[in-house]
Amino acid sequence: MRNSLLKLVAAFSAVLLGTLEGNTCTNVIVTRGASQDGSVLVSYAADSHYLFGELYYKPAADWKPGSMLKIYDWDTHRYLGEIEQVPHTFQTVGNMNEYQVIITETTWGGRPELEDKKGGIDYGSLIYVTLQRAKTAREAIDIIVNLANEYGYASEGESFSIADKNEAWIMELIGKGTNIKNGVNVNKGIVWVARRVPDGAICAHANQARIGQFPLDDPDNCLYAPDVISFARRKGYFDGLDSEFSFKKAYNPVDFGTVRGCDARAWSAFNILTDGWFSFYDEQGNAVTRDAFAYLDYVMGKDLDGDFPLFVYPRKKAGVKDVADVMRDHFEGTPMDMTQDIGAGGNALPYRWRPMEFQDNEGRTYVNERAIATQQTGFWMVGQARNYVPDVVGGILWFGTDDAATSYLTPIYTATTKVPDCFREGNGDLLHYSPDASFWINNRISNACYKMYNVMAPYVRAKVDLFEIDQMERRTHSVDSMAVVMYNQVAVKLQKKLSAKGDVMVSRDPFAKVIKYVTDYSVETAQKQFNAWRALEVELLVKYMDGNVKPQDADGKFLHSKESEGLPDHIEQPGYTELWKETVAQEHGAIIRVPQQ
Repeated sequence: MRNSLLKLVAAFSAVLLGTLEGNTCTNVIVTRGASQDGSVLVSYAADSHYLFGELYYKPAADWKPGSMLKIYDWDTHRYLGEIEQVPHTFQTVGNMNEYQVIITETTWGGRPELEDKKGGIDYGSLIYVTLQRAKTAREAIDIIVNLANEYGYASEGESFSIADKNEAWIMELIGKGTNIKNGVNVNKGIVWVARRVPDGAICAHANQARIGQFPLDDPDNCLYAPDVISFARRKGYFDGLDSEFSFKKAYNPVDFGTVRGCDARAWSAFNILTDGWFSFYDEQGNAVTRDAFAYLDYVMGKDLDGDFPLFVYPRKKAGVKDVADVMRDHFEGTPMDMTQDIGAGGNALPYRWRPMEFQDNEGRTYVNERAIATQQTGFWMVGQARNYVPDVVGGILWFGTDDAATSYLTPIYTATTKVPDCFREGNGDLLHYSPDASFWINNRISNACYKMYNVMAPYVRAKVDLFEIDQMERRTHSVDSMAVVMYNQVAVKLQKKLSAKGDVMVSRDPFAKVIKYVTDYSVETAQKQFNAWRALEVELLVKYMDGNVKPQDADGKFLHSKESEGLPDHIEQPGYTELWKETVAQEHGAIIRVPQQ
């Protein structure tokens, strides 16, 4: 009996470990009515130990009839096959396109038997191919469905954030498995559901399916596969009334790992943006407000029958900076606060190296928390779509690389025709260091901070805040204003010509000066901040070498002694946290205690 129990525990631990290790991204969606300036905002941390942070860029292009597009799996680079190309593809910059469509994701795996081993298009390719073809979020949903059904879906269960300048959706999908008959997979395609995030609300997802029960007769706000329920019945995942069907319960049942390692992050994002109070509508349409901590038993994995809302309405509206800072969360101020236990070491480090679980001498299993901010981020972003300015000005991809907690976001207008060299594809990779790559300099700074986090990270964050607040609250507004003036001047001239000639002009070429203006600003700002970060890394080395702290004046110059400009005026030695000292005293006090005189 004991051996059987140990095997069961081992099997559970393997599932838990796989859940926490493999699925590691986080998304936050803010609708126009919930944002400070009427923007639609979508954040994304692309987290993977195998992902190099760079900015993908594809210019708009025309294609000859019969052109084909080769598809490679985004994660593994495995060749999957070819799909038919469309006559014209739109420009894409990262996870946004020239029409301000935003698509991001989190993977949740789901039922392993539903993965299509013969699928021709993976989740990453679905994102970037769809961005080249969709002008709106609803178009993007249709394109994703059509591509997956036509070519076969090659990935696991997935949640997509899909937004444009007017609305935002959460879409969840999973394949139907592999059933080969006469050389053809008769199960090819996906089951899926998509829900529009109500205006004024926010949504979040983090590697766990979030859509439960959904309206069956509200196509303006909810779309779904015609067989999403019947397929679940055939597979034995569901046997109730259609009105009782829950997508996530059927296709991605929760366990301790998916709740504690995944849903907890979405809950934490809500907790921050709502100041701890979840306002939402229940299934009967009643307005409800509950303390965020009322859901702690669920998000800590103690009550797997619990849950928390898909959409909540925050009391105050969020700006780009607010959403960016959510992506820096380590559960601060909650029972899961990663800075408050001995696992944080002597300097309150809110990270735990992999693996994500460990056992004590009695064989009991424990979990290391997985917060929104994490060390293995490849790139992260906040996409900003705005319907009150022209598309050539409206879309901004706030883009950064590596750990969000100690890296910065810089504005990249989606009309740009160039990518800053520090973000350029091919400028280094995980096995080849490049001193000119943002990913590498941010890793140097974050890894430096990890050695003395409670002292060094606040210093870096203060510099991040100065840059981001300046950009998000002042400088880009000035750029917007100038670009719109330039745009309107061109538009007036074009309108006069069109009225005289009766032509229709669809080319962006007339707005080349506007595009150059926002391009130059995007590139110059990114490169200037990159250079500042290279200098910061040197400053951190000098300032915090060997656990010491050298003082500086208000201008950042190191204070030196009267006798020599090469010697510090004095040195501070912050030491360790009180928790660390108490723990060491308890565990090792008999050896290191100083005798009383």
